[in-house]
Amino acid sequence: MRLRWTWFVLTILVAAPALASMGGGRPSNPPPSSSTPPSGSESESDDSNSPRKQAERAYADAYDQVGKGNADLANSKTKDAQKKFKKALDAAQQAVTLDPKYHEAWNLVGYTSRKLGDYDGALKAYATCLDIKPDYAPAREYLGEAYVELGQIDKAREQLVMLDHQEATDEAKTLKSKIDTWSAAHPDSSAAAAKPATGQ
Repeated sequence: MRLRWTWFVLTILVAAPALASMGGGRPSNPPPSSSTPPSGSESESDDSNSPRKQAERAYADAYDQVGKGNADLANSKTKDAQKKFKKALDAAQQAVTLDPKYHEAWNLVGYTSRKLGDYDGALKAYATCLDIKPDYAPAREYLGEAYVELGQIDKAREQLVMLDHQEATDEAKTLKSKIDTWSAAHPDSSAAAAKPATGQ
């Protein structure tokens, strides 16, 4: 069991540079599951078909599809990317069906839903992830990015404040950059959001 898990982690680490975003070299897809495997005292055949193990396999499949989808986007292959994000969403949904407390998989449901333009589904999935693990910085960052994409900058800034409180430096930096880019492209909206409402 431990050998198989080590192989999986090494595969992710080797593949990580290929998944790096065009921006700051940070992975542009959700991080792999940080959940720890069970102790090596159990034989692989005893738990390889447990709901959690099946969920982890579905999550790994989803994560792989997200990497391929992001690569397609980087190469301007939007239709191919959408197909891969749909496969990733299906696998991530399978993971949360098998293990409803799998917060990383809920984050992946949110990420893939957002990439497919389903913002309602994305917001619900991020909320579920953060209900399970409120300090999960990747979900907080992606929730903030969803708000930026929806033009809800005040809500995005709330997520940025929470990331700053958590000292999640990388996630906060990425979200701040997205907010700043949006604000520069929408100066009138940014100015209006910064002004307090005045009564007449």
